[in-house]
Order: sequence, then C-alpha cells, then structure tokens
Amino acid sequence: MTVSVFELFKIGIGPSSSHTVGPMKAARLFLGNAKQQGHFEDAVSLSTEFFGSLALTGIGHGTDKAVLMGLEGEFPETIDPASVGPRCDKIQRNSKLDLLGFKTIPFSIEENLKFHQEEQLPIHSNGMRFSLYDASAYQTFQQVFYSIGGGFVMEESEMQQPSGPGTNPLPYPFSNASELLELCENQHWSIAELIHENEKSWQNEQEIHHGLQKIWEVMQQCMQRGLESEEIFLPGGLHVRRRARGLFQELTQEREQGIVETMDWVSLYAIAVNEENAAGGRVVTAPTNGAAGVIPAVMHYCFDTRKDFDENAVAKFLLTAAGIGILFKEGASLSAAEVGCQGEIGVACSMAAAGLAAVMGGSPRQVTNAAEIGMEHNLGLTCDPVGGLVQIPCIERNTMGAVKAINAARLSMRGNGEHKISLDHVIATMRRTGEDMLHHYKETSLGGLAVSSIEC
Repeated sequence: MTVSVFELFKIGIGPSSSHTVGPMKAARLFLGNAKQQGHFEDAVSLSTEFFGSLALTGIGHGTDKAVLMGLEGEFPETIDPASVGPRCDKIQRNSKLDLLGFKTIPFSIEENLKFHQEEQLPIHSNGMRFSLYDASAYQTFQQVFYSIGGGFVMEESEMQQPSGPGTNPLPYPFSNASELLELCENQHWSIAELIHENEKSWQNEQEIHHGLQKIWEVMQQCMQRGLESEEIFLPGGLHVRRRARGLFQELTQEREQGIVETMDWVSLYAIAVNEENAAGGRVVTAPTNGAAGVIPAVMHYCFDTRKDFDENAVAKFLLTAAGIGILFKEGASLSAAEVGCQGEIGVACSMAAAGLAAVMGGSPRQVTNAAEIGMEHNLGLTCDPVGGLVQIPCIERNTMGAVKAINAARLSMRGNGEHKISLDHVIATMRRTGEDMLHHYKETSLGGLAVSSIEC
C-alpha cells in the first residue's frame, strides 16, 4: 500500500471530490505535463471532454468550473472558494482563458467544454479528455484522465499498468485487513501506530502531527461556517434550504434548558459540514466530499463527550480511520460512479466507526469489527443525487452515516473483536455489489430518487 493519510484526507473545495477536486487536479496536471513536454508554448486552443458520470452530473457538481480553475493553474487545496464564481463569469463574459496564469487563449465554455452524456470511456465512468491545438488547428497534445474517487486522479496509461508486488516502499506493507491485524499483533502496535510508522516514509514526526491537526482544524472551521451561515438556500436549481444555523439555535436553547439530545447534535454537525460542501466551500475530503460530514461529526461527538479527546486522540482517530480507508480504496473503491454511495457514505461510516473505537480504547480486532459493522449495514447503498447536486439525499445521508458509525463502534466495544464476517469479506462483498449495481444508481442521476422525486 502506497497511500498516504494525507491523500485520503485532502483539503479542497466542494461539492464533489470526484467531480470537482479530481477534475481540477487533472486539468492542472494536463497543462503541467504539456509544458514539461514542450507542447505549451505553441498552443492556441484547447478542448475538454467529459464522459460517463462526469458528463451526466458534472454541471450539478461544478465540474466545468473546477476544470476552468485547474486550467488557470489553481489547486483545490489553495484556491479561494469565493473566487471561483466571479472568475468563471469573467471567462464566460470575455471568452478568454489564462492558461496557468501565463498565456491567454480564446475559449468558449459552450464550444470547448463538451459533455458526452451518451458515451463512457473504457476504464472508469469518470473520464475526461484534454486536447491542445496549434495555430493550424493541429492537435499537438492529448491526455485522458480518470477521476477514480476521493479526489484521486490517474492518467490513462497509469490505469493500464498492472501494479505488481515488490513496488511498495513502506516498512509495514499490507494488502488486506488480515495482514494489517497480523502486523499489529506481531509488533504489539495499534492500527494508528502502524499507519504512523508507514507515514514516516514520506514525512517526519512533526510534519505528520502538524498535518493531522491541520485536517481537524479545517474540519472544525468548515463545520463552524455551516453553523453560522446566514444564506437561506443552497446553490442550484432545487432551492434547498440551509438548516444548520436554525438547528444550531434550536439545540442551543434546549441545551440551556438542560435538554441534550446527543444524536441530534451529531446530525447537526454532519449537516453543517455538508451544507458548506454543497455550497462549494473549503472542506476536507474524508474520504470523499459527498461523505465529508461523517468523520467530522463523529470526531466532534468525541470532543463533546470525552474529556480525553486531545491532540493525541485526534491523531489516533484520523490515523486509524485512514488505515481502514486504505483497505477500501485498494480492495474496492471510493468512487460512487463505480460502486454507488456505499463507496462514499459506507466507507466514511466504516472509517469513523474504526476511529471512534480506537479512541474508546479498542483493540485492533475491536476496531476492525467496528469498521466491518459500519460497512455491513451500508452494503448496496445507491448514489442517485437529485438534480445532479450533492444535496438530496446526500446531506441527510451524512447524518445517518455518522449515527451508524457511533452505534457500530459502541457495539464493537461490547465484544472481544471476534465476529463471523471479517472486514476483508465485507470489503470483497462491497466490491462485488458495486459491480452488480445497475449503472443508473452510480452517480448518474438516471435512477432512484433522482427520477422518482416529482416534487423536485
């Protein structure tokens, strides 16, 4: 496994890791590669084509805007979310695009951004093709990228290369949960400690600690913005009302009266994060944007209910959750376009359950039991966003994922870690279920709630 904790937990912008963060990165990578290979200077025009799920729900997910920003040289982790709308409006108005901020070319959003809703590229549903042309309209450079979930992007040639053994630089490699547990038991380590040791292959102790605290800080900031936002509606054509601020005021009044409904607060935290995500705000991909509220909500539940939830506990939670997320990424998928929402809310629930069990003092076997329970009861979860927006049922679904995660962790802590169905079996089942799931239910807005909700 060569996946870093900080690849699973990315700082970016909403509303989607696969449809916003990934395409922005891909666009930036494409021009970077073109420049490196000597194709940038002669370019006078450019086209971008989207396929599969990216084409079907890309507009609702802000894929077009994300790509424009990537072509202008921006990165998801550093771009100012408030600047995206005005800059895209300027491109539309002037029909000009500043490539990497250095070179201005004519650009028509209607003509140069093409959504092929009836076509899908062969490797993954989230495919995009970038092409550069010279003054004679000759294509000088072309690349195909796939956004494979959680903000991860791969160029087509990378996807076609088999990943064989012997290429893993980590000191404690594992390919499944059984191997992870064996390593933990042999080393007398927790899952968090083992993941931390592997992470040291890329960063030193101080960098890891700072990075983990930064992730928690951004999660909290996102949540706070959601709680305080005075905007009435979320962007898009559904006119979905923002609820976090009103719920926060209501629950605060009840708390002052001595009424504390813990699960209501957990739901509020998840709603606050995902309303910010839906509005295109700064968010942590955990492990996706559509599921970004689950882990912060469970972590804030820890903050509210545990006196020992300090910096070390934050690190333990995130490192443990990352260990479980790595298993799902490598053994199945984090892409709703590939396996449905079980790859987003399901994985986030499993990761959060594991992190909470670890903070509660669970053994590695109790932690993996919590992860197994978390996913077992999300198997088959479809992705059918109404209107192609990450709003209905996505926002409320984060509340359900968070509540399930807490229950899964608490159940696991009542046992000794022994369970009939292993985490590896659940991951394999999740992958097969995703393969069997109809295309309509994989982030296409062609099935489920997306077509049956007449009121919307």
